[in-house]
Amino acid sequence: MIARLTIVRYPEWMGWAGFLSMALFRFPLWLQNKSVFWKLMGCGRNGSFDKTPDWRQWAILEIWDDHMHAHKHPHSIERYWQFFGCEKWTLLLKPLEGHGLWDGKEAFGTLPKQTDYNGTIAILTRATIRISRLSHFWKQVDRVAEKMSTSPGFITSVGIGEVPWIKQATFSIWESKEAMKNFAYRMQEHADVVRKTRQENWYSEEMFVRFQIIENEGSLRGQNPLKRNR
Repeated sequence: MIARLTIVRYPEWMGWAGFLSMALFRFPLWLQNKSVFWKLMGCGRNGSFDKTPDWRQWAILEIWDDHMHAHKHPHSIERYWQFFGCEKWTLLLKPLEGHGLWDGKEAFGTLPKQTDYNGTIAILTRATIRISRLSHFWKQVDRVAEKMSTSPGFITSVGIGEVPWIKQATFSIWESKEAMKNFAYRMQEHADVVRKTRQENWYSEEMFVRFQIIENEGSLRGQNPLKRNR
């Protein structure tokens, strides 16, 4: 499997064009019929799970069987972005390890839970939050996001999601798997939240996938996010 995540930022006062794109882009993505899985998503403001949307920033995730079948976005989508003068950041990603389902599917194929890879690593954490547990979930988010952004080895993150408040994901990049694990399992606030999600059954569906970054190009807010903290 190979995946491409593109984060697009629209000029000021043009967020409505990003919102409109979530409907318009479905047609060329359906017609191309080459990717095995794709999602159009909005973005949050704080780089993690976020109930406050960033109306200027939007995302497309596409997955193919292999690198040879990966191709550029449909021309109509590229022309749309060019017309509105959008800024783009695109990553080509190789799924390494993970577990869970997305819309009932193993979107990134069947993956091992662990590998020996320990270079720069990207993480996708995605969940569908139960309606009955929304208030419990959102009470915990901000303090964990604040801790993540200051954790050793953290590079950058983007909050993405299909449905505000309910279907949410965080895409983060770390210097190494060890740095990510130090945050995920040794930082008390995050460990407490993970424990509560299990004990209180917060999610009706969840997924956790780690990736190797194959390609990285473009920028957000005038900088390549991978180089921002280096």
